[in-house]
Amino acid sequence: MVRKHIERISADPEARAALVQLARYGIVGVAITLLGQAIYFVLAETRTTTPLVAIAIAWVVGVTVGYFAHGWVSFAGHGARENHAAMSTRFIAVNLIGYALNSFWVWLLVEWLGGPNWWPIPPNVILTPLMTFWLHRHWTFR
Repeated sequence: MVRKHIERISADPEARAALVQLARYGIVGVAITLLGQAIYFVLAETRTTTPLVAIAIAWVVGVTVGYFAHGWVSFAGHGARENHAAMSTRFIAVNLIGYALNSFWVWLLVEWLGGPNWWPIPPNVILTPLMTFWLHRHWTFR
């Protein structure tokens, strides 16, 4: 069964391109996500800020680094790049959706349920990146 899927991906250039992009997005995204979650955790754990302010600061750093890293590496050669203003707007919109989702997990798990500051990290590093990859591939960098 796995072999059949591998053969199909090998034969389909679009599927192969998507798989390569997903791998590059994963590598770049892991680095950016780890940076952002480290910023969030240190700020929240040391009580430098509230957890919701910490996730906002982490988001600003992540979206700034991510715009260039994903454009230059993850989606290099994918889609048109003539309209940078529209692409930038779409990139920020997708990341605002990711920020809202990450903030929701912080609010729900830390603020509302009173859990430790690390609780929102698993959904922030698993669910949000999968959703934002799909949105970036099909909307931002189309």
